Amino acid sequence: MDVDATLPMFPLNSVSFPGLTVPLRVFEERYRAMVEHLMDLEDPAERMFGSVAIREGYEVGEHGAQSLFRVGVRLRLTQCRERPDGTLAVTAVGVDRFELDGLERHPDGGFPLGRVSARPDSDGDVDDALLQAARSTFTAYRAALADLAGDPWEGALPRDPSWLSWAMAAGAPLPLPDRQELLETDTAAERLTHVVGLLREELRAINVIPSLPATDVARTRWSPN
Repeated sequence: MDVDATLPMFPLNSVSFPGLTVPLRVFEERYRAMVEHLMDLEDPAERMFGSVAIREGYEVGEHGAQSLFRVGVRLRLTQCRERPDGTLAVTAVGVDRFELDGLERHPDGGFPLGRVSARPDSDGDVDDALLQAARSTFTAYRAALADLAGDPWEGALPRDPSWLSWAMAAGAPLPLPDRQELLETDTAAERLTHVVGLLREELRAINVIPSLPATDVARTRWSPN
């Protein structure tokens, strides 16, 4: 992504992460126009849009940027089909993070356009002990959930530390503000350390009270694409 770019925006009442597959049901005319705009692009790799979580309220008005978190995720639209009820079933995959610098309207489609800048991870190694702790803790948590209600995830965890941290952040049982905090964390080591602590607390709670976590787990597929 360019240092400064413009992206079609799809604000959500949830936090997306890089690597996460995001299913969307599109019914508003402006967002249908956004999807049609993206599908008209010949190169599928260019079908990019941005997702930012809504801080408050349900609608993005003329000053909607004030109600949105500033750090979001650039998504690539990978599938689109029309449902019998006329809505669009869209699937997208998180690619990388951006910072929202401003919001405007597309002159034709009416959907939001975000002025964004790239927000890459800061450099920093992740030591082997933390990687091993992260993998073993997540494996134990996954097994505990599988015993209670079936395994909500598919496939193996990524090997790359940064992608591993995003996968675990997506799977952690957290409310929106805490998920946003993880999204804004700039090193894989910090994210892994935070998520390992959270999952260990959750495992202790499961062992004491064998029931599902109070916060819904993000039951979405992991995709490294």
